[in-house]
Amino acid sequence: MRFQSSKIDTFALAEGERLNKENGNMNMKPSVIASIVLFLISHPAFAQPKPKDLAVDTTYLRTLAQTRSFQLGRPQKPMVTPDGSAVLFLRSEARSAKLSLFEFDIETGKTRELLTPEQLLKGAAEKLSPEEKAIRERMRVSTGGFTNFQLTDDGTLILLSLSGRLYTVERAGTKITELATGKGFLLDPKFSPDGKKVSFVRDHDVYVLDLAARKESRVTTGGTALKPNGTAEFVAQEEMGRFTGYWWAPDSERIVYQQTDNSDVEVWHVADPIHPDVKPTPFYYPRPGKNNATVKLGVVSIDGGATQWIGWDHKKYPYLATVRWAKKAPLCIAVQTRDQRELVLLEVEVKSGKTTKLLTEKSSTWVNLRQEMPRWLPSGDEFLWVSEIDDYPRLELRNRNGKIRRVIVGADVGYQSFISVDPKEEAITFNASRNPTESHLFRMSLKDSFAEPEKLTKEPGLHSAVFSRKLDAYVITSRTMQSMPRSFVYGKGGKPLGELPSVAENPPHAPVVEMLEVGVEPRKFRAAVVLPRDFDAKKYPVIVDVYGGPHHLHVLAAQNRWLLDQWYADQGFIVVAIDGRGTPGRGAAWEQAIYQKFGSVPLDDQVAGLKALTAKYTMMDADRVGIDGWSFGGYMSALAVMRRPDVFKAGVAGAPVCDWMDYDTHYTERYLGVPPKDAEAYKEGSLLTYADDLKRPLMILHGTADDNVYLRHSLRMVDSLFRAGKDFEMVPLSGLTHMVPDPLVMERLHGRIALFFQKHLGRPR
Repeated sequence: MRFQSSKIDTFALAEGERLNKENGNMNMKPSVIASIVLFLISHPAFAQPKPKDLAVDTTYLRTLAQTRSFQLGRPQKPMVTPDGSAVLFLRSEARSAKLSLFEFDIETGKTRELLTPEQLLKGAAEKLSPEEKAIRERMRVSTGGFTNFQLTDDGTLILLSLSGRLYTVERAGTKITELATGKGFLLDPKFSPDGKKVSFVRDHDVYVLDLAARKESRVTTGGTALKPNGTAEFVAQEEMGRFTGYWWAPDSERIVYQQTDNSDVEVWHVADPIHPDVKPTPFYYPRPGKNNATVKLGVVSIDGGATQWIGWDHKKYPYLATVRWAKKAPLCIAVQTRDQRELVLLEVEVKSGKTTKLLTEKSSTWVNLRQEMPRWLPSGDEFLWVSEIDDYPRLELRNRNGKIRRVIVGADVGYQSFISVDPKEEAITFNASRNPTESHLFRMSLKDSFAEPEKLTKEPGLHSAVFSRKLDAYVITSRTMQSMPRSFVYGKGGKPLGELPSVAENPPHAPVVEMLEVGVEPRKFRAAVVLPRDFDAKKYPVIVDVYGGPHHLHVLAAQNRWLLDQWYADQGFIVVAIDGRGTPGRGAAWEQAIYQKFGSVPLDDQVAGLKALTAKYTMMDADRVGIDGWSFGGYMSALAVMRRPDVFKAGVAGAPVCDWMDYDTHYTERYLGVPPKDAEAYKEGSLLTYADDLKRPLMILHGTADDNVYLRHSLRMVDSLFRAGKDFEMVPLSGLTHMVPDPLVMERLHGRIALFFQKHLGRPR
């Protein structure tokens, strides 16, 4: 803890007065006061590191940045071919962020490289349109090369895009064909269900290309930047998890598409101050209480013609959340109220555009969205649905008319997400865990109403899977505390068939992490403690690695989660993380406890969890605690040092949301309500409300090109602090967005943060 000399003098005189009173108001001589001052200055609590004592070793940090936390070189997005004979996947080199396409032969166990970006670019640089950059930002994709691929239903043809151009690859002979699609960048390419056509969005309209005839046709007309056809609006991409704005009909003859009208939406501009010669990029950005984009949905023939618009109560349900059009099933859409307290699933009569209500979900706070639902069974007679009516999510089987038949996966299992259903409708697979730090695979019978879920994964960690159409081959990707992500291939009956090969570097050492629960019910928190690898019997300053916000788990049983925290610990700290109320996996009541209480409940839980940890671990110095986070975590860090300076002695706020009135509608109104009616909740949650209370060192970091949490947030915070006469540090990250993928910037960024904490919290004692 650092004090200016004037503050030490003031503290010493005050301490003298206190001792005077405690000793019968004895008159103390100046020499006595001087002795007190000398004592206080020499006391460890007041000792500050000298500049030469401030040092961090960034060697490991540089490697961590260049390998993207040792993730580069590992298989990504595995896909089992429909016949179960092979697994396609993407992979880069160990220190390259360019992804290439590979194929793993299940019978032989051999892997071959199908296609590299260099084969298509032929030395040219990869180019992205502003729209593609924005979509990748929404999807948190920072790699280049092939970021996605698709496969026809018969498994013979692969579709990829690169630099706004489309290519098909024939698996049998690896023949590469560029699809001539005119001028302009292409977005969101898709195979038609029959595999004979390819669709895409260009210049704000939807197009279809017949692969055999090489004939392109325009499906929608009149699209503009103000009123685009076929693309998802900002809040759908950023907050709903919906990244597309058009969908094929199962017959491959029609397309249902979204038309977005941004006429009444505020336009915000992102400019890079270091390049004033570059024109700012405009974004339609809806803020709380202001106008959203108006969304329509229509069905049109791929040959063009009139659009049949789909009707629903747009005034009551302005949000288009989900669109599903499965084989043998009706077209279904899920729509939401503005306050997100009600979600309705509608069946669409395509010819007339009329809709019929299948079910309604309601909440006194908000209804969670699940893009994988509804999931229609192959027969088209029933569908699966997730409800939180029992507090915890449960998986239900419903009739075609929406009436519930029975609960398949009860609330006691800890359902997380759906994976697959077999063609004969005999069994399903899904992810679940009552321990939110883990995610396991389960299989369960659909036919036997008394069947219990069968757990397929045992080792603590995070496990995901992809299956072939017949479920006769599948890939399980596992992240555990013992190893980095690995992808294993299995056959019928769970027979091991091999591992998708990785060329990634591995961490030189495993993190020293203890996962535990602290506190007492009903506020018992999942937490983690990361110790220095050279830990010895000293008192260590503490860094709280915080997120603290809704819909995010920070404490996870996965080794790669803790690699950066281990580096911080090795610089002379103990690092802790705590998941409080508002985080998922603990039931609706736990999750919704933060409703309209951003400025209090999340912070109260961090404090309670921290106090429980420092009481349990005596080597943690409770008087020297710093806090560090990004995005909502950045907000929490700034909030912590302003509202609880008695606990947090220094804070680092990365890309913080400083005033929730400047964030987007769908996220913010879900948790804080719709202004002006709920204006008080916004005031309680705003950092600007507490700017006058800053007493501790605070460093603010922000990308100048951030189009999620705009730089405006930090600038307003800086202005408030400056006007209040407060000391702080501000580090603008030139040209960077909400992500920081640049290895050199990552190295410098975390090195500076560690030095900041060494300066203000000191060394182990």
